[in-house]
Amino acid sequence: QVQLLESGGGLVQAGGSLPPSCTTSGGTIYAMAWLRQAPGKEREFVAGVSVSGSMTYYGDSVKGRFTISRDNTNNTAYLQMNSLRPEDTAVYYCAARYGFVRQTVAQYEYWGQGTQVTVSS
Repeated sequence: QVQLLESGGGLVQAGGSLPPSCTTSGGTIYAMAWLRQAPGKEREFVAGVSVSGSMTYYGDSVKGRFTISRDNTNNTAYLQMNSLRPEDTAVYYCAARYGFVRQTVAQYEYWGQGTQVTVSS
C-alpha cells in the first residue's frame, strides 16, 4: 500500500516562494505528480516527475515558475514554487501511479491528503 504525506504549504505574498514536499511509503517504482484544486474549479495537473527523476512535466500555467524533483534515497518529491500568484491559491495534492507520468487526474492511483497554499495579493 502506497501512502503519501504532503507538507510545506502555507500563506505567502504574491511573488514569494514555497517548497512543499511529499514523502511516500511503499517503494519508489512509480511516477509522482503534484495536482491542485482551487475553490469552484476542477483538479488540474501541475507537475510530474518520472520514476528515475530524469523526466519532468509541467502544466502550462506553471512552466518557468515551478520545479519538481525527487530524491529516491529518502522517498521524497519536491515542488519548488517561485513567483507565486494569487491564482496559484489552491489545495495541492501529491499523487503517484505505476508507470509513466500522466497529465490526467483520474489516472493517479494514490493520493495524499493535500496541503493548502494561499497567495495574497
